[in-house]
Amino acid sequence: MPERSKYSCTLTGASFLFFELKQVVLLKEQGLQDSEIREKVRTENLFGYKVKSSIKRSLPSVLRRINALDDTLRRIVVEKSLETGKIINLYAIMKTDRLFFEFMNEVIRDKFERGDYHLERKDVNVFMTAKSEQSETVAAWTEKTLDKLKQAYIKVLVDSGVARDRKTGALNRILMDEELKRHLVGIGDKAYVKAMGEWFE
Repeated sequence: MPERSKYSCTLTGASFLFFELKQVVLLKEQGLQDSEIREKVRTENLFGYKVKSSIKRSLPSVLRRINALDDTLRRIVVEKSLETGKIINLYAIMKTDRLFFEFMNEVIRDKFERGDYHLERKDVNVFMTAKSEQSETVAAWTEKTLDKLKQAYIKVLVDSGVARDRKTGALNRILMDEELKRHLVGIGDKAYVKAMGEWFE
C-alpha cells in the first residue's frame, strides 16, 4: 500500500516526469539534500523549463518519488536502460499515489491476467466512478479535475511503456529487468510488481 494513504489528484499537475526524476536522482547520488536540490534545480533550471514557475509544480512530486526509492533503485535508474528507469519511475508513482496504485492493481493488472490488452475509456470511467462512490475525497473533485486525472493516467501508461498508444488503448506487457524484479520482491513490494502485470510462478 502506498505510503501516502490519502487519495490525491496531484498527477494532474505532475504526470510522468522521468527526465526530471533522472536529474534529481543524479543530484541525490552526489549526496545533496532535498533543500540543496530544490535550490540547484531552481537556480540552474535543470529541468529546462521555459517558464521557471513550472518547477514549483513538478519538483515536489519528483522529490516525493525519489524519496520512495532506496539506494539500490536509485543506482538502477542511473546504471540500467531507459526502459528500466521508466519502470522504476512508474513504481515510484504507485508508491506515492494510492489512487494510481489502485488503478494499476484493479484495472491494468486485471486486464493482463485475463489476457485483455486493450484499455477502453469506459474502463477508466468505471474505475473513477467506483472510487467516487467509495471515497468522499474523490467524490468532492470536480468533473474537470477527474477528466484531467484520467488524461494523466493514460499519459503515465503511454510514457512508461504500459500502453502503446493513447488513441487505441493498446496495452503492452512490460519486460522487467530481473535484478529490479528480485529487488522489489525482496523488499516486500511484490504487489507493485504484480500491479505492473508481471507474471509470477
